[in-house]
Amino acid sequence: MYFLFLYALSFLSTSYAASIVSRGQSRPLLPRTSSLGPTSKLRISNKMIAPDGFMRSASLAGGTFPGPLIMANKGDQFALTVENDLRDQDMWLSTSVHWHGLVQNGTNYADGVSFVTQCPIAQNGSFLHEFHVQNQAGTYWYHSHYSAQTCDGLRGALVIYDPEDPYRHLYDVDDESTVITLADWYHVVSPVLNHIIGVNANSTLINGLGRYTGGPESELAVVSVKYGKRYRLRLVAMSCDPNFVFSIDGHNLTVIEADGVLTEPLVIDSLQIFAGQRYSVILNATQPVDNYWIRALPNTPGATLNNGLNSAILRYSGAPKADPADSQTKHLVPLLEQNLHGLINPVAPGIPEYGKADINLRIVANNIGGYYYMNGVRYKPPTVPVLLQILSGAQQATDLMPNGSVIVLESNKVVELTMVTGGFGGPHPIHLHGHSFYVVQSAGPNTTLNYMNPVRRDVASAGIQGEQVVMRWVTDNSGPWFLHCHIDWHLEAGFAIVMAENPPGVPSHLGTVPDAWDKLCPTFNALTPAQLGGVNAEQKAANITSLLFPN
Repeated sequence: MYFLFLYALSFLSTSYAASIVSRGQSRPLLPRTSSLGPTSKLRISNKMIAPDGFMRSASLAGGTFPGPLIMANKGDQFALTVENDLRDQDMWLSTSVHWHGLVQNGTNYADGVSFVTQCPIAQNGSFLHEFHVQNQAGTYWYHSHYSAQTCDGLRGALVIYDPEDPYRHLYDVDDESTVITLADWYHVVSPVLNHIIGVNANSTLINGLGRYTGGPESELAVVSVKYGKRYRLRLVAMSCDPNFVFSIDGHNLTVIEADGVLTEPLVIDSLQIFAGQRYSVILNATQPVDNYWIRALPNTPGATLNNGLNSAILRYSGAPKADPADSQTKHLVPLLEQNLHGLINPVAPGIPEYGKADINLRIVANNIGGYYYMNGVRYKPPTVPVLLQILSGAQQATDLMPNGSVIVLESNKVVELTMVTGGFGGPHPIHLHGHSFYVVQSAGPNTTLNYMNPVRRDVASAGIQGEQVVMRWVTDNSGPWFLHCHIDWHLEAGFAIVMAENPPGVPSHLGTVPDAWDKLCPTFNALTPAQLGGVNAEQKAANITSLLFPN
């Protein structure tokens, strides 16, 4: 009851915070984003935007929300320079960018995770992320991995196309127009929200556009199709918190990919997509020429589909430029994760019995006073990145910081992790860096173990209290890899741990680390509090609510 009370009251307080600063502000949106190739500069800067009709300053990649779509082909070499031109002191002035879903085998230093694989990039600094993506193709994304900066806007999609896609015969169109991003949006900056126990988004943005309760009828995103064509829609859940139930009125969808891994085709009419997850679905545009609602209902308290909230428009060529009729039907064929099966290499590694992997881990996450503890330890970012600790000679879990938040794994072993969550804030999407894992048991009622053909992905729900997710992977990628809840507010509250694979083998696996990487920490560590940004965030939070995390 205590946490239900906190949840309800914090929802009210966050909404109240938005009302304080939103009076009468509405301006035109920025132009739509353009795409970038695998060799590009990604400038991080602050801009005033109003994606849902409410004007606020944001931290953006390429000056837009979402950031530019990064497009590449399987086998490409990436050279992405992140340039930090942040100036708004109400938000963080340092940054880092993570390339979500790319395993970075041999390039752990390019993973972009502040205080795990690097120090943040200070204001006016830059860092070149060079890495080779040889065996991955599919739908990915990029986002800040510095505090909750993602929630201020630094997020965008990344797609690696496969010229030899085995499903190429199933669709006619797969380009920039078929990438659909789902995001939550906040009217208060993240350094302030970091201090508040329990926050909720003000709106849902589909392809960067949406509306909020009580706000103007601002522009909605339109996905254009032609009758008779088949479209590969690439769904990217780049939310900081909520999961979404996604559907398109009047249309079934065929799932063919989950988190960059091809699946056997599965026909559905709706799917629940958690923060960080991606799906490719085939849409056959064979319904009467008209407008149809695209719906992304978040699990936010009180969420509704009225008045275009949490919605976009699927528009057939020749249909009038108008909102669709309200013709929502009940979902009869929702996606169940346990019904997804990998197309290639479907069998999970190791002995196909529970607890019979080489390394068997059980992690229980609990919430105490708003903070999260994994096996009794709350994650706090170390002052020295874990990778730098390893390269400096630390080998054992007892030597690595943060104390109690690093698990050392031997090389080339099958790991089976059972994740159990209790208490407040579920379901929790669990993301492992550096790997795609086999989900041998999906969270949910009445699910069973499946070692023969489970789905393989990099984000899986751990469910609600009383449920568990079981995952397997092989430790074939030496380096420290973050395992965490992909709800940014929960990560900030300690819901994380580091899997340090084969510390003695890290130097040889990585080879030469760039000189620029070595210079990130001295520069960042020399910054004054004012140069970090987030000025007076705690006091601003106290002006909104008394439900604050203790110091």
